[in-house]
Amino acid sequence: MAIRIIGAGLAGTEAAWQLAHRGLEVDLCEMRPLRSTPAHRTGQMAELVCSNSLKSDSEYTAPWLLKEEMRRASSLLLEIARAAAVPAGHALAVDRELFAAKVTSTIASEPRIRVRREEVTWVDEHEGITIIASGPLTSDALSREIARLSGSEHLYFYDSISPIVEAESIDMERVYLAARYDKGTADYINCPFTREEYDRFCDALLAAESVEARDWENLNYFEACLPIEELARRGRDTLRFGPMKPVGLRDPRTGKQPYAVVQLRRENLRADSYNIVGFQNHLKYGEQQRVFRMIPGLENARFLRYGQIHRNTYINAPSLLTTTLQMKAHPNVLFAGQICGVEGYTESIAAGLMAGVHAAALASGAEPVPPPHASAFGSLVHYITHAGSKHFQPANITFDLLPPLDERVRDRAQRHRLQCERALRAFDAWLKAISIQQSALSR
Repeated sequence: MAIRIIGAGLAGTEAAWQLAHRGLEVDLCEMRPLRSTPAHRTGQMAELVCSNSLKSDSEYTAPWLLKEEMRRASSLLLEIARAAAVPAGHALAVDRELFAAKVTSTIASEPRIRVRREEVTWVDEHEGITIIASGPLTSDALSREIARLSGSEHLYFYDSISPIVEAESIDMERVYLAARYDKGTADYINCPFTREEYDRFCDALLAAESVEARDWENLNYFEACLPIEELARRGRDTLRFGPMKPVGLRDPRTGKQPYAVVQLRRENLRADSYNIVGFQNHLKYGEQQRVFRMIPGLENARFLRYGQIHRNTYINAPSLLTTTLQMKAHPNVLFAGQICGVEGYTESIAAGLMAGVHAAALASGAEPVPPPHASAFGSLVHYITHAGSKHFQPANITFDLLPPLDERVRDRAQRHRLQCERALRAFDAWLKAISIQQSALSR
């Protein structure tokens, strides 16, 4: 019997690839384009909707560690991301259209994966193995089915999308190219503010009209991805110490650091569009145009996409899942991606990779082996399965999730390097263990 995967996003496609390359048949179900979502625009697999960045690629950072583990585990989507990369300083960012097209064509050409364009509304928890990777925009019908399986209503939060502007509409005389602290290449467009310009911008942002919430909406924003106007309400300097932080972005024309900066990141290889970094928002479209044209260099900006809010659904993983992403009550059902409580593109891919590995073990009659807590993979899983269930919120990979070193190391860079080295040793041992298990089962 084929293993069924619900959702052909980042987690679902990675899980499908991992299973197929272990010799297993997969039914990959995706409701788009037959049924769309409030945020997606195409029927392509692995479509990125919030930004095009897979975060830092600087050695010995937490995002780098997660990607290094993914590379060692032969992640398909990480390989495609690097092939579809666009210049983004020390971050890994991709051409969204190229990335989704490559993932779609690669998955569609794999003979062991059958792509089914259909909405799934029912899960058989007794027969066969199912991976639910439907993502944060899970349909209402499937949400009800997940609620039935879990025995309770699951949680949700609101996430946001940043605006995109046309490159030709940016006034390049008013901006400059630079990477923070000159790390990497100068791939970001920086829009510098004087104090007076910053004050006027904040006043306009705070006075701007938001989209009205519906009666059923409880705007429970994810703290790591707050709307720009929500941040502004938290204090006059909040933006200058957040998404508009000027530190390390010296203007080469003046030799000085601006009072505040808005950064624009390339959206694709053609460099014909740029994302306003960190400017996710819940403002009306007309208000976005009015306020964001106050950004130096964007006075005549043409918006290709406005920012918006969409509902992100996730389960109460600490109550429902084991460390192998299986449901405690229904071991044949696994969860992967943002719906299981990880937050971020790379985290979702990593969860899909793990779900694929564990489902392959289950299908072979073996006991799935969870990744070690010392690794980035294991730290993510440990968090989502051991956090307090009453106030559970999704998490990105951070060093705070990794276990502390046995000995205290004061120097942060040295401490992070040692944590990464320990994590990779533990991860390599896990990869070896599951490889031995797979070899034994295939004999």
